[in-house]
Amino acid sequence: MASGSARLPPRWVVVSFWHAHRGVLRLTGGRFGLWRPKPNGWGAARLTVTGRRSGQDRHVVVGYFEDGPNLVTMAMNGWGAGEPAWWLNLQANPHATVRTKDGVRLVTGRAATGPERERLWARWQEIDGDLDAFEARRGQETAVVVLEPRAAG
Repeated sequence: MASGSARLPPRWVVVSFWHAHRGVLRLTGGRFGLWRPKPNGWGAARLTVTGRRSGQDRHVVVGYFEDGPNLVTMAMNGWGAGEPAWWLNLQANPHATVRTKDGVRLVTGRAATGPERERLWARWQEIDGDLDAFEARRGQETAVVVLEPRAAG
């Protein structure tokens, strides 16, 4: 259990890092910036959702781990307050595309609830022991997002 003393860099550093990461992906055509989850670690994937107002594709880099055929991420907004736009978009239209180091997957996104959320949160805690302290900074529960495979069409 985290002690509440977890240190984060200033929010502008966190946000700048993720913007730069997305830029590297774009500039290299995805050759750099995606990786598979390492043992007791997370991977990086590019999630594409449909904008709830614009109808345009929106791209974001997310950390994930695999849970059977599913990918699991968190709607953490860089540990800032509020929900990230990609999560609001995914709730409005749960069909999305994920690009991992291994290729592209069509997925349907949803929030884990109940015992499933507890199990997946515990798995994230194994990866990052400061998770509870980081979540406390947000002032709200962080959604654990399950990206389930879906058939084309």
